[in-house]
Formats: sequence, structure tokens, C-alpha cells
Amino acid sequence: MSVEQAVAEGVLAPGTALPPVRRLADELEVSPGTVATAYKELRQRGIVITRGRGGTVVAPAPSVASRRPPKVPDGVRDLAGGHPDPALLPDLMPPRPFRAGPRSHRATPRIAALESAVGQRLARDDVPVRHVIFAHGALDMIGRLLSVELRPGDAVAMEDPGYHHLLDLVTALGLRTVPVLVDDEGMRPEALREALRAGARAVVYSPRAQNPYGGTFSAARRDALVAVLRDAPDVLAVENDHAAEVSGAPLRTLTSGGLSRWVHVRTASKSLGTDLRWAAAACDATTQARHDGRMLLTSGWVSHLLQETVLALYADDHARVLIGRAEVAYRERRLALLDGLARHGIAAHGVSGMNVWVPVADESAVVNGLRSYGWWVAAGARFRIATGPGVRISTASLLPADGARLASDFAAVLSESEATYGG
Repeated sequence: MSVEQAVAEGVLAPGTALPPVRRLADELEVSPGTVATAYKELRQRGIVITRGRGGTVVAPAPSVASRRPPKVPDGVRDLAGGHPDPALLPDLMPPRPFRAGPRSHRATPRIAALESAVGQRLARDDVPVRHVIFAHGALDMIGRLLSVELRPGDAVAMEDPGYHHLLDLVTALGLRTVPVLVDDEGMRPEALREALRAGARAVVYSPRAQNPYGGTFSAARRDALVAVLRDAPDVLAVENDHAAEVSGAPLRTLTSGGLSRWVHVRTASKSLGTDLRWAAAACDATTQARHDGRMLLTSGWVSHLLQETVLALYADDHARVLIGRAEVAYRERRLALLDGLARHGIAAHGVSGMNVWVPVADESAVVNGLRSYGWWVAAGARFRIATGPGVRISTASLLPADGARLASDFAAVLSESEATYGG
């Protein structure tokens, strides 16, 4: 039976060690080069991974299914989805009619006016604007970048706790995740350095509104992380500024720190609408060439109809007012919940963004307890790699008065079973 067949049929479970090359070559009476070539092909296909002195093992099974959120029960308030408040989003209307018919924009994939508008916005935040790329959302862009930069079995430094879709994406690409602990200031420099020492060839992080913890870089943290990455010039730094204008925090970008390989990704999903499957990024020249080269072979370009819609919204006064109003509202709602939890002696995190992370001892007990009070929050398991348990509460649509009531109910759940709270 082949290794691939044995993995597919479950005979070889994830983590099972394969024999060393020379031993297997002796057993099969073939050359070590033949076995090494076979192992290399298995790595390239994501079936096995190499762990240095730990040898070659069967790769972990993709965790996409296990990280999918459970269905929201009937009759409860959904605070698990992480979506923006629809009342604070503009209407999505194409600015002008587009005639049907064949067209190709491969030669000019980006509308020049939108590329210029993106450059101006990023430059205001001190992001170097040398090269700009577009994609069908942040996940699409990050997935494409990782797939052209890395090979199955390579390691990626990821925030812990972190955004579950990104964690799933890395696994689905056949890459290894190396956890980097976060705090209220984002990634911890010493943890990132350890991840790079462990062989990480890329790092994906959020400079503000970190999901789910809410951390945002301080100036000191930014400088410390830049110093770590400067010592690893071949590592691709992927800065995911997913909330941008509505994050409630200033951008302190690592991309202005003289890094060799970097990309700053920005989307409009949180500020203009989740149906805008569009993202823009500034990056170094190599990253642009590799991204655009791969896109040329797939979709070719982002729909110009979609680009025209984004461009019109960027110039729309009403949309600008809504974005400003949303940033203020999201900050007030998040802080109201944090204040309410603090009044009950419950430690929580959320210095920016649209979520609050509450450490607990028993996620299921808290989730089910809050359900009995009419609230539905997200168990932290799908956001975590190695860090302790917690629950994520999305506050985008949680009015301050509701936040106070939720904090009171949270305290009641904890008092009903003190063992559920881990501080």
C-alpha cells in the first residue's frame, strides 16, 4: 500500500512518523535517492511534513470542518459572527451601467483612479506605496501570497489566538502553523523570534483590531517587532489591516521599518460591506510580481464593476460620514461591554476593533450558560492554537445598554459555576 493511499484510508494517522530514508531504502531494496524523491513529492503535495530532527511525519488533517462555527440557535442574540452593523454600511450601487459582452482587463487589471486612491489612503498611514495589488478579499490575497511564496510543509508564524479562517487557510495550503502569543499590544516580540528560530518563512499578523483579542501595536511594540524581522530578511511579513478605518486605533505599521519582504493588506469589508469581495495591498516589488503572476493564471483581474463601485464609495460624502460614525459607535459599544465586565470583576481584552476576548476556564459552560440568558457568543477553541481558553464576543451591533446587561448576565453565569472562570 502506498503512503498516500494509507493516509487517505486512515491507516496512517496524522503525526505518524515515516521510516528514515536509509532504513526504508534498505527495506524496499531501492536506492536512498529514490526514497528521498518520493518523500519530497509527498511533502510538495502536503501529505507529509518534515520536522527537522523529528523526521518526516504524516501532515495534520485540515481543520476547516472542526473550526466552523456551530449554527446559531433560534431565539438568541447572535454575538458570534463578527460582522459589521448593517445600519452603519452604505448601499452598494454600481456608479454607472456596464454593458454586457466579452472583455479582458488582463493588460490593465487595476483601474488607475482606484489604484491612486488606495495609494493616497495608505500613504496617509505611513505605509510605503511603491507597488499596489488587488485581490478578491484579504483571505484570497493572503492565500495566493502564501501559495506562491511557500511550499507544503513550510512554517508560518500565526497569532495565537488568531482569526480562525486564516488558521484554516494555512492548514489547507499544507503549511505548518507556528503559534505566536498575543497580548493587548499585538504579537509578542520574543514569541515571534522563537517562531522564526523554529523555521517560519512567513508571518501573518494584524497591526490593530486583532481578531479575536483586539490588540493594537504601540510604538514600542512596533519597533521591537521590526527589529526581530530585520534579522530575518527572507521572511515575508503579511500585515492584515482588516478593520482599518473602523478599528478605533491608529495604524503603527511594520512596513515602514525598512523590511525586505512585506505586504500591507487592506479591505473594505468592515467599513463598506461584506459583499465587497475586494482587497488592496501595498508591497515590495517581488511580492507584487509573484502575486500578479499567479492571478494572471487564475481569475486574471478583479472585476472592474466591483472596482468602480469601491471607487465611487471612496469618493462619496455619505459613505465617509458612515465610516466615521461606525468607528465611533464600535468604540463606544466595545468599551461599554469592557466597562460592564470590569464592574463585575471580569478581566477581558479588546483595546481596538469589533470584538472582546474574555478568558474563561470552561468555554462550553460559559457559551451554554449565556445561551440560557438569550446570548450566543463564540467559543474560543476555533481561534486558539496553544493559548488558554476563552470566548469571543462581537460587539459591532451591541448597543451600550445591551452591553451592560450582557456583562451582568456573564457575571451571573460565572457565579452559577465558579469553576468555569479562569480569570
